[in-house]
Amino acid sequence: MRKTRAEAITTVCAPGQPYELQELAVHGCRHRVFVNAPQTLHDLYRDNLSDLDFIIYEQQRLTFNDVYQQASMMAAAMVTDFGIEKGDRVAISMRNYPEWIVAFYAATSIGAIAVAYNALWNSGDLANGILDASPKLIIVDQERLDRLALCEGLPPSLQVVRTRALENDYIFSLNWSDVLDAHKDSVMPEVHLYPDDNATILYTSGSTGFPKGVLSSHRAIINALLSWELDECLLIEMGVHTSVNLDFQRGMLLAIPLFHVSGLFVSCLMCLRAQRKLGCLYKWDTESALALIEQERLTVCSAPSAITGDIISAGRDSVHDLSSLRVIGGGGMHRAPKQVKSIGEFSDLLQPHTGWGMTETNGLGVGIFGNHYLERPGSSGLCSAVLDIRVVDKEGHVLVSGESGELQIRGTTLFNGYWNQPDATTQAFDGEWFRTGDRATIDEDGFVYINGRFKELIIRGGENIGCGAIEDAILEHKDVIEAAAYGIPDDRLGEEIGVTLYVHREIDEGQLRKFLSKKLAVFEIPRYIVQQNKPLIRGDTEKIQRRQVKLEAIKSLGLSSIKDD
Repeated sequence: MRKTRAEAITTVCAPGQPYELQELAVHGCRHRVFVNAPQTLHDLYRDNLSDLDFIIYEQQRLTFNDVYQQASMMAAAMVTDFGIEKGDRVAISMRNYPEWIVAFYAATSIGAIAVAYNALWNSGDLANGILDASPKLIIVDQERLDRLALCEGLPPSLQVVRTRALENDYIFSLNWSDVLDAHKDSVMPEVHLYPDDNATILYTSGSTGFPKGVLSSHRAIINALLSWELDECLLIEMGVHTSVNLDFQRGMLLAIPLFHVSGLFVSCLMCLRAQRKLGCLYKWDTESALALIEQERLTVCSAPSAITGDIISAGRDSVHDLSSLRVIGGGGMHRAPKQVKSIGEFSDLLQPHTGWGMTETNGLGVGIFGNHYLERPGSSGLCSAVLDIRVVDKEGHVLVSGESGELQIRGTTLFNGYWNQPDATTQAFDGEWFRTGDRATIDEDGFVYINGRFKELIIRGGENIGCGAIEDAILEHKDVIEAAAYGIPDDRLGEEIGVTLYVHREIDEGQLRKFLSKKLAVFEIPRYIVQQNKPLIRGDTEKIQRRQVKLEAIKSLGLSSIKDD
């Protein structure tokens, strides 16, 4: 007889077990934490040294030892050359180069706060980010160096290190290789660190203004990492998943920017204890990704639905051998049921997965895998063992299973607050519960269904219409890869429904509306339909930027006279 998740947790997290849990006071609240967790990120790095490959980038290969050795050199330079002290900010802004990870190792090992800037920001956004976090040092590649040179109002004390970049006449910088060479015999500086010391600032998507800096501790990040490990153990204990021994090193495809919580924690740092290699790309390209999967025999890809859809679609007819793949999925916007099914059908060895988390939870929240996911493709999964969740109504009353309201969450992996924004931090919490702003339901078995953001409602003629319901219906169409619904101002009805679709091929609008008429009420069928052959715009957290998509649609539809609020 299979165990329930609660029974599995009791067994796997019992005293004396590797994933033993205990209650501990964290920031004045009692939360569950892993007894055997590394105390700090530096402990995590140091405890997982080996000569196995860690970072694969084009022709470059770095072992776990190599990365730590280079990080020790850079950390020594940070302390002696750049005057970095505990609590100072060190910013990183570049593509997914190996230097990104080395810089992150270095900064977090000496008690600095690693600040991950969105590499897609323009010079104005980059300047705002620098003024917000006030880093003492920023490490950039060529594109970011050139944007940095265009920034106005930068503090004269800002120090710059460039990598894979030529000098820029308009801003002084030191070369990464020269900095390392000056400290080639250095060891990692010793700095006394504690679990609740601040470690990172990652930025939110900024859908309602300039992104907020999310400040998190070593403890929060590490407990998130161990929670994902625990989830796999629980699935095995429940009989849902079987552990398979492979005769080659496992590997992860890094298909998400490292400035994103899923790229940095789910993809990168999760490789350490598992001793997985990390396959990196200059930029997303499906053919390059398939070739890398074959070359390195990568086993896992965690990415948004557009990317995983590309892999499955192109992989069916690819000349590349993808038989090493064992898991494909990822968080963000939930997948269309047909994509979940297609992952399950791709190979008997391949399992789909997804989850829900936020930058503010360090990516942790709920998760679902394998047959559970195939049976419930609309669900984001079950709650992590170190977190608690609830759904509340507008008055804050806790709702029962099946009722829709705001998802709230509490636990060890929550952030410490928004950097320089105490009021926003206060408003984000209901006591110890974080207000996610996501509309959700929890079924009687504990599976969570995310139904969209509270602000993602279209009010058409007095009817409240959820964007998620429209998108779910459209995503059932075989030619639709992604969909975003939004309200377009209308003089008579208040709002009309518009949708933008990322499609395999153009769809006849009449046929699409006929298709939707079997799934939606008459008043839910979109009036405006925009189709494109490229992914929809996403923000820092890989969530579709609905407002930007909407504004572009208004322009393309020739409705520019409409004023959107």
